[in-house]
Amino acid sequence: MAKARSAPDLYLIAATLLILTIGVIMVYSASAVLAFREFGDSFYYLKRQALFAALGIGAMFFTMNVDYWVWKKYAKLILIVCFVLLVLVLIPGIGVVRGGARSWLGIGAFGIQPSEFMKMGMILFLSKWLSQEQSGITHFTKGLLPPLGLMGLAFGLIMLQPDLGTGAVMCGASLLIIYTAGARIKHLGMLALVGVAGFVGLVIAAPYRLKRITGFLDPWSDPLGTGYQIIQSLYAIGPGGLVGLGLGMSRQKYSYLPEPQTDFIFSIVSEELGFIGASTVLLLFLLLIWRGMRAAVTAPDTYGSLLAVGITGMIAVQVIINIGVVIGAFPVTGITLPLVSAGGSSLTLILASIGILLNISRYSR
Repeated sequence: MAKARSAPDLYLIAATLLILTIGVIMVYSASAVLAFREFGDSFYYLKRQALFAALGIGAMFFTMNVDYWVWKKYAKLILIVCFVLLVLVLIPGIGVVRGGARSWLGIGAFGIQPSEFMKMGMILFLSKWLSQEQSGITHFTKGLLPPLGLMGLAFGLIMLQPDLGTGAVMCGASLLIIYTAGARIKHLGMLALVGVAGFVGLVIAAPYRLKRITGFLDPWSDPLGTGYQIIQSLYAIGPGGLVGLGLGMSRQKYSYLPEPQTDFIFSIVSEELGFIGASTVLLLFLLLIWRGMRAAVTAPDTYGSLLAVGITGMIAVQVIINIGVVIGAFPVTGITLPLVSAGGSSLTLILASIGILLNISRYSR
């Protein structure tokens, strides 16, 4: 393939950097009280976020200038490494338990989540596989079941941690790739029924998940237990009104709302910046998703199209789940808001994946 023919999508770059800037500001605003209480340093989370944002921007500009088909060559190896990491994290003494899930590898405050890397690893491999075997995807047993089986294996390992939210994002992005590759609607419909039955089974198998479902349906039935997070999130969103209470003026971050700098940071955005601020963030995400899908539609080959769909879908599904949880539309799943929530490996990985998306946009037809 020839050298890149044009500049990367400037709208996509602008949307990404604007969301990231808002995220860094809001991480400090949401975490200052918590950071001072836990570490004696109000800037603790801000410094971490700024560090990983800088690393992520470096990774984004690196992948933006690496021709995207290079990843096709290493997709299988990357997926194998991701599977090995998912197995390692389950071994006591190697995997680190945080928030009730054995999903981290690392030392002290610094670590990585193998499940986050599996999302991208699966996207890279499925894009390669289905771009080469696209004609067989309409055949249920030979074309559709193998990629679904691979996806199911990864999902099963992630659920052993357990981490339903990350597993759901990986499956959502993977299914978008499979659908775009040409899978039949009736086949996916049948599998959706099986998936619903499986989800019900997972909920029944773990009492804490069933409590989350009941807490989601009626949070005020257990306001100090399963319904606490949703109620406190709504208490943050409600007073925000049109223009918000003002940057740094959140009340819910004072030990009322759990995880204000990660899972529920959009609640703080709504409380401090109001409807206008929250809508601005959502519009920027819509711009990012639109430009990502435009890169998919105008990519010069099937691999580039599927890869762009997977990356954009990963971001879109994660945004939908996070916002849905914050406003009480979905049960609590522990999913962060891309580019906005405090994060380390997840933030760097999202920015690196956007860099791949930007490289695809350079070959727009």
